[in-house]
Amino acid sequence: MMYQGVLTKMQTEFGKPIQYYLNFEDDFLNMNQLLNKTLTLNFEKFECLNCHLNKEIYRQGFCKSCFFEIPTAGDWIMHPELSTAHLDIEDRNLEYEKKVQLQPHIVYLALSSEIKVGVTRKGQVPTRWIDQGATKAVEIVEVPNRYLAGITEVALKSFVSDKTNWRKMLQNLNADADLLAKKEELQQFIPEEAKSYYLNNREVVELEFPVLSYPEKVKSLNLSKTATFEGVLKGIKGQYLIFEDNTVFNVRGNEGSVVNLGIS
Repeated sequence: MMYQGVLTKMQTEFGKPIQYYLNFEDDFLNMNQLLNKTLTLNFEKFECLNCHLNKEIYRQGFCKSCFFEIPTAGDWIMHPELSTAHLDIEDRNLEYEKKVQLQPHIVYLALSSEIKVGVTRKGQVPTRWIDQGATKAVEIVEVPNRYLAGITEVALKSFVSDKTNWRKMLQNLNADADLLAKKEELQQFIPEEAKSYYLNNREVVELEFPVLSYPEKVKSLNLSKTATFEGVLKGIKGQYLIFEDNTVFNVRGNEGSVVNLGIS
């Protein structure tokens, strides 16, 4: 069977294990059902997720001109501490920025390769943790806007990483860690403006990924450089497809690529 579409990040559904879906314009594929099947990926062209032109993708699925113009790619996306909507100050589109920034945000600890701190909108829990390949996560604070979450993350990343080692995550080489103990240890370093939003709950969310076997070594597939790939799907973790020959493919990292997907 052959499918064609523009790659966007896989949609997910929390479960044991997590369910993954690839959404093409005319097809909606449950990727869990493709485990142990042979997949063929053929790169056809680029298609910017904003302007839909065949222009080389720069970042986040957007061509370079769109990336530096559209509000959905502002610097505050990657750096929440740069958010200014709470001050009524526009970056690119104040209406959009208020909609996204002025809503509840969670600062959390997650275990993906080692303990990391991160920020997500409350409505993106647990999707954000799934996308990062975290096996466990715990919420630290729930704040009313993105700025407060950003300055809290900045303060805490002096004591714990804000990055995931994606190779270790894909190899399932997680350090053994007590998230609750680390949360309590970090409480004293939360900025004054956010201290009252500290969450006393002790719930640790555990995530189970559909992986039959983990790669011993990791070989990353870049479709714009290797136009055709064929392999047996052995797992899905984060936004990565894991193949039998240790090749991994970052679906989100290839957003905006038009591909043919063959299944046999």
